[in-house]
Amino acid sequence: MLEYIIIGLLVIIIILIIILLFRGNNSLIEKLGRVETTTIKELSDFRNDLSKSMTEDFDRLEEKVDKRLNYINDKVNERLDENFTRTNKTFTSVLERLSKIDEAQKKIENLSGDIVSLQSILTDKKSRGIFGEVNLKHILVSVFGEKNDKIYRLQYTLPNTTIADAVVFTPEPLGTVAIDSKFPLENYRLMVDKSLSQSERSMYEKAFKADVKKHIDAISSKYIIPGITSNQAIMFLPAEAIFAEINAYHNDLIEYAYKRNVWITSPTTLISSLTTIQVLLKNMERDKYAKVVHDELTKLGIEFSRYKERWDKLARSIETVNKDVDALNITSDKITKKFESISDVKLDDNKYLE
Repeated sequence: MLEYIIIGLLVIIIILIIILLFRGNNSLIEKLGRVETTTIKELSDFRNDLSKSMTEDFDRLEEKVDKRLNYINDKVNERLDENFTRTNKTFTSVLERLSKIDEAQKKIENLSGDIVSLQSILTDKKSRGIFGEVNLKHILVSVFGEKNDKIYRLQYTLPNTTIADAVVFTPEPLGTVAIDSKFPLENYRLMVDKSLSQSERSMYEKAFKADVKKHIDAISSKYIIPGITSNQAIMFLPAEAIFAEINAYHNDLIEYAYKRNVWITSPTTLISSLTTIQVLLKNMERDKYAKVVHDELTKLGIEFSRYKERWDKLARSIETVNKDVDALNITSDKITKKFESISDVKLDDNKYLE
């Protein structure tokens, strides 16, 4: 397009030069005027066409640009919506997690309060005794069931008027085993308190051992009665930590209890021991009923032999009846055939009339 404009300008310049050269010639001037007019008209038409073409090109370009911008805008909006949705989900998830964390924090605070309450309860000897008895009851109920007096009893009075926290009626030769709950807590706490000096902790360790030996002696003297109870009894420690401390660092207490025929147990080890007793009782019960089942099976075998003998007799009778029925069927067939042959005979009536 720029080239056409330059060409048009050159044509105009040439025309002006010719006019200057032939100024005196009117006819030539007229011709040149007409040429000039025609050229100007053509240039005007060219300019209009060029302007129209450029306008159309710009319109098409603008239309394409608008479409492209709209497409880009739609994509941007779509991405923004997706990111907003994801952000909203993430924010919602964060809020849910924060609410769960708040709930957990409240539960921790409540648990801390419960622990403080439990500590205040366990400072009293009587409360600790009740705590141990309740734990012992839960263990017995979980293993043997509720109110199973044939296997265990709570607060059982022995012939020497002492009351055991519980007794378990195990099979011979073990017999009746008494269980008593003990909770030596005060000196244990001071013994493991690292804020105290080593000498103080050693002093409380000796006091703790003395407490445990005292409990072992009491159980051995009160709950082991020759000819009535087992020659062994159980000391139940409701705290796993105290049981672990004794087994890990105080083997002399284990040996002392063994000599006094006392088993030291924790909730976990007591459950294991009672479960073993339960399995033993079930096996004995199964063996007891196995003989009964064997006797009944023997009686059933005798009755079945009688049944088979009677059934054989009945079968022979049925076989005899079947033979008689077959004979009757044969006779019946013969009689039927005779009647049929008689029915087929044709009599000559004239012969008998003469």
